Amino acid sequence: MANLLIQVKQLKKSYRLGKVIVEALRGVSFEINQGDFVSIMGPSGSGKSTLMHILGCLDYPTEGKYFLSSQEVTQLNDSQLALFRNQKIGFVFQQFNLLPRLTILRNVELPLTYNKVSPPNKRELAIQALEQVGLGDRLQHKPNEISGGERQRVAIARALINHPSLILADEPTGNLDSKTGQDIMQMIDKLHKEGNAIVLVTHEVEIARYAKRVIHLKDGLIERDEVIA
Repeated sequence: MANLLIQVKQLKKSYRLGKVIVEALRGVSFEINQGDFVSIMGPSGSGKSTLMHILGCLDYPTEGKYFLSSQEVTQLNDSQLALFRNQKIGFVFQQFNLLPRLTILRNVELPLTYNKVSPPNKRELAIQALEQVGLGDRLQHKPNEISGGERQRVAIARALINHPSLILADEPTGNLDSKTGQDIMQMIDKLHKEGNAIVLVTHEVEIARYAKRVIHLKDGLIERDEVIA
């Protein structure tokens, strides 16, 4: 139990659409250890995005329990959840989610604002994170002044800034050409080899296979849990 990072117990999530109840998750259970690299795959409607939102503390399950770093996340209120999310989870999204009017340095600094880090320390930590992803010479550029691959590297730097327990990557290569996508995946793989725990949602088999384990979802259930040799 010492190296257990995530424990999910019989997670269920349902939505009401008009008079219809949609069961997005129908009882999902698994465990992920610290330092693991796990992909979550499944067709549209399989529940993978819903599961990602719950793992990222962006939504609550209808039933079941979710523990992250031994904390029962499902017991936290909204303000506690927001603080926990900022401290424990780094996000890498398909759409990058960068603020267009801010420099890439300010974009990377943002998560530190909520932790009340002093401005000089924020700047120093953000520069270090950007240097880690090879963008130390682009600090004052804005997102529209750099390429898609560079924007995703900014997003990775932002995800790393708080030294999170977990990095969640949601279709991180979805808006990139194949060569740039491979470069981003090699960077994510390097982060894993440096000891970071990563959960990656993707519909692409070749991307999923960067992970050491693939959880396949179908109709809100785990169809199979596959270890990659």
